[in-house]
Amino acid sequence: MTTTYNCTIDDERAQGLEHAQRAISEKKCVVLPTDTVYGIGADAFSPHAVTMLLVSKGRSRTMPPPVLIPRINALDGLATDVSAGARKLAEAFWPGGLTLILHAQPSLDWDLGETKGTVALRMPADEVALELLTLTGPLAVSSANRTGQAPAQTAAAAREQLADSVEVYLEGGPRPLEGDAGVPSTIVDATGPVLRVVRNGAVSLDRLREHVPGVLGLGEIPMAEEEPHADNAGAPDASVAGNPDAAPED
Repeated sequence: MTTTYNCTIDDERAQGLEHAQRAISEKKCVVLPTDTVYGIGADAFSPHAVTMLLVSKGRSRTMPPPVLIPRINALDGLATDVSAGARKLAEAFWPGGLTLILHAQPSLDWDLGETKGTVALRMPADEVALELLTLTGPLAVSSANRTGQAPAQTAAAAREQLADSVEVYLEGGPRPLEGDAGVPSTIVDATGPVLRVVRNGAVSLDRLREHVPGVLGLGEIPMAEEEPHADNAGAPDASVAGNPDAAPED
């Protein structure tokens, strides 16, 4: 039975997190607050659960959900060939509004959809989300709304759209928090030798470049040189690994 828990009350928060953990283990979907908007989450390692998430939203496998993680050291367990630049950005902006597209660990038994061998990872800056992620491990999470509708900013608004397709709704009040702009995460493609922004969002290009000066902005391409040099050999073209539209509206 679908249940909503008010996570601003300690006892209900504990009950809600326990129920949400159980629901995830049973391959069901839950709605949780994040630092941007509310998300619908499912076990990232269960193809059935991920399918249920996509069906609940009305999405196809061509728009795979990102994966939220509870701590930065989960990065190497889920992704491979993580560059020094990508690691610098994660260390600087996690938890927070930065999503990194990386090469997925090929040994992992998961099926997020048509990812082309990549995975979009983010660590949210939200206490309730991080508590749940600590209990469950990585979750496939997309914005808690039907495709084409406005992302939900409360669990109640999410329930109006997703209804009984979700087992547990964790209500934490409005997201983003009052006074914060409802800006989605910045998405950076880190699958090639040059980091590139594929969606502008909460972390500006100037802030990214404070840590990795060579990050390319949205639509920028590396300058071609007449003779190849070691520092730009193999630089990627303007195509983007993965599908930036697959990331949640958060």
